[in-house]
Amino acid sequence: MSLVACDDPLPGDAAACARIAQVIVPRARDLGGFEVRRALPSQHRQMIGPFIFWDQMGPAEFVLGEGLDVRPHPHIGLATVTYLLDGEIFHRDSLGTALAIRPGELNLMRAGRGIVHSERTAAELRAKGARLLGIQAWVALPRAQEESEPAFLHYGEAELPVVEAAGAWARLICGEAWGRRSPVAAPSPTLYAEVRLEAGASLPLDALYEERAIYTVEGTIAIAGDRFGPGQLLVLRPG
Repeated sequence: MSLVACDDPLPGDAAACARIAQVIVPRARDLGGFEVRRALPSQHRQMIGPFIFWDQMGPAEFVLGEGLDVRPHPHIGLATVTYLLDGEIFHRDSLGTALAIRPGELNLMRAGRGIVHSERTAAELRAKGARLLGIQAWVALPRAQEESEPAFLHYGEAELPVVEAAGAWARLICGEAWGRRSPVAAPSPTLYAEVRLEAGASLPLDALYEERAIYTVEGTIAIAGDRFGPGQLLVLRPG
């Protein structure tokens, strides 16, 4: 290995701007007063790491008496990772699970050989007006787990580690980063975090994981001098 000493690249120069391999704009689908934006799979990118589906739910504000009504349906061979930024969803499944998920919490449902579940807005929330904003990602299970027993895990807000530094805030949902490790038993090694930045703040992203992407929900971020608005999946180059 040889090393040639030189200055670090400046934001905005040709070398620094080559950090993004792809920009994916999700496809929007109206489910009747409720919009879902799917970023993965896309025409040019099927997966990022173990993530095979990536859906943004909302933002939605339901009229009185209305809410989310995803009726019972089966899953097989995958795991769903549900994380909310606003609102609440009541989850039921064929294992006997019945609980609500709220912002900052995580539902990890491993379908394995098969599971049936529903996702709805509770009656008490419909009565006063419900909101919803979140991400539901689907993870492809390793071949050895595709026929495993189905399982459901819920992690509360206090169980997921939070990192704060100089205008940057991050909740580590899965994996290891910034000196912290999530307790979530993900099917495959992966990094998943919610990040919030104040104006002018920054947060380094470790190159430990070869396939990495940033999904922008709100606001504008700058990467190596290029600016990106909300509702985009930014696929980073390796390294």
